[in-house]
Amino acid sequence: MSFEITGKLVVKYNTMQRSETFKTREFVIEKSDDINGRIITNYIKFQAVQDRTAIVDRFNEGETVKVYFNIRGTRWEKDGKVNYITNLDAWRMEAMMQDAAGGGDRMPDYNAPQAPSFNGGAAGGDDLPF
Repeated sequence: MSFEITGKLVVKYNTMQRSETFKTREFVIEKSDDINGRIITNYIKFQAVQDRTAIVDRFNEGETVKVYFNIRGTRWEKDGKVNYITNLDAWRMEAMMQDAAGGGDRMPDYNAPQAPSFNGGAAGGDDLPF
């Protein structure tokens, strides 16, 4: 199951080579919510693994991003003591833009500006160039 969250990128850590064949990279986003008039801020640390460690490269700290992630859990036992570890494994990131009018976040409009219309000389007023 996949999850997503939008927040401000506050920290990007370096890629760590954990073993000869395994690498990780961590980053943190800040997520603020207004709960009954009180602003609650959370700092959420994600990890990206293997070929996904580069997903954070194109973003700068302070940018608003949407992170797509999976939740992974591991049971770890040592010396008779059991511990449970939860990881938020990021697999995709997208840039978000602040909506000046409403204060909300929205996806950038990658389609603007619009492509020119081809109906200038087409017979029948058709938009198709052929």
